[in-house]
Amino acid sequence: MTDTHTCTLCRRGDAVYMRVYSGEKLCAKCFTKSIENKVKSTISRHDMFKHDDKIAVAVSGGKDSVTLLHILAKIESKFPKATLCAVTVDEGIRGYRDEALKLAAENCRKLGVKHVVISFKELFDIKLDDLVRLLTERSKCQTNALSPCAYCGVLRRRALNLATREAKANKLVLAHNLDDEVQTILLNIMHGDALRIARVKPALEEKHPMFAARVKPLSEVPEKEIAFYAYLNKIKFQSVPCPFAPTALRTDIRTMLNRMEERHAGTKFTVFKSIDKIRPALEASIKEVILQECILCGEPTTDEICKPCRMLRELGVC
Repeated sequence: MTDTHTCTLCRRGDAVYMRVYSGEKLCAKCFTKSIENKVKSTISRHDMFKHDDKIAVAVSGGKDSVTLLHILAKIESKFPKATLCAVTVDEGIRGYRDEALKLAAENCRKLGVKHVVISFKELFDIKLDDLVRLLTERSKCQTNALSPCAYCGVLRRRALNLATREAKANKLVLAHNLDDEVQTILLNIMHGDALRIARVKPALEEKHPMFAARVKPLSEVPEKEIAFYAYLNKIKFQSVPCPFAPTALRTDIRTMLNRMEERHAGTKFTVFKSIDKIRPALEASIKEVILQECILCGEPTTDEICKPCRMLRELGVC
């Protein structure tokens, strides 16, 4: 008879983690290996990388991106023709981003990975702190003003595209975990934009030469398991949340999903896999997108003026 505190995989080590959704009890070694194997499986199943890819990993300094960088560095070491670098966006959040930048740089040095940093200030001539002040003033006379996260998300995507191009990479790796993906699915539904769910998937091929293909190797790994992996492997990361995060609808959805997962283990996986089944139907409903150059910045866009430029223009920034 197996001891209830013994790892259910190796049958030797003492269990340190219980996966409620699967019933597994894992020792530290088996838990670490299971996360790395899950990442490898996701990469293989979605054909994310080629042997000679130039890969840019979006590294914020938080647990997800730093952990993913460590895992990918271990994998990439076995493929000498591939190259790996990290790209970090400095939004300009005083007292928050400074620590994250330091930790991102520290991990890159430890792994021997090239680090590219790009900032909102140099790209858009405004820091997020200053943009938030403009938004606060606008919210006094507008009831439907967008949250800081809405602006940050759009500008971060643009910054990552430019940083990836600067790094001459053909793949952009995002550290979106299972929780992030399921939250995004529900966010799109609550925003009345259900067709956008079709783009919430582990690998997304971009249809323009100025965009790198985006892949998400952590998309099937729960957030709490990534945190525990980082703890077991002594990976340093920023644990303080963004000061603007509480204003986002995503925060409420995160709380709701965590409560559901606690009461009904496996809920997040169920939602994620359900979308996998209906995604083909959603994709069939989407018309082909024709991209053109933004008349202000020259970046690819579906409209005459791209969304980042339109947002900044409305605020009087550009």
